[in-house]
Amino acid sequence: MEMDANTLSEAVTRLKRAHGQLGGVIAMIEDGEDCERVLTQLAAVSRAVGRAGFKIVATGMRQCQLARERGEEEPMSEEQLEKLFLALS
Repeated sequence: MEMDANTLSEAVTRLKRAHGQLGGVIAMIEDGEDCERVLTQLAAVSRAVGRAGFKIVATGMRQCQLARERGEEEPMSEEQLEKLFLALS
């Protein structure tokens, strides 16, 4: 399945935000910040990355649905999409 940056702009935005958050987490560790604060921020990064992944899978599902409606070959099988979805859990 080809990935279109315009279609996935929300996922890209989430990943850019997570990228910045991760840099903050690294700085917190290097500065000796409190463990609880570091882990709270790390959990936020993890959620942001996970949400971006689910957004990408959802986009793939929509592309498959549109292809099906047009009578075209779907870019991915249902099994492939399920495998990707489960990889995020």
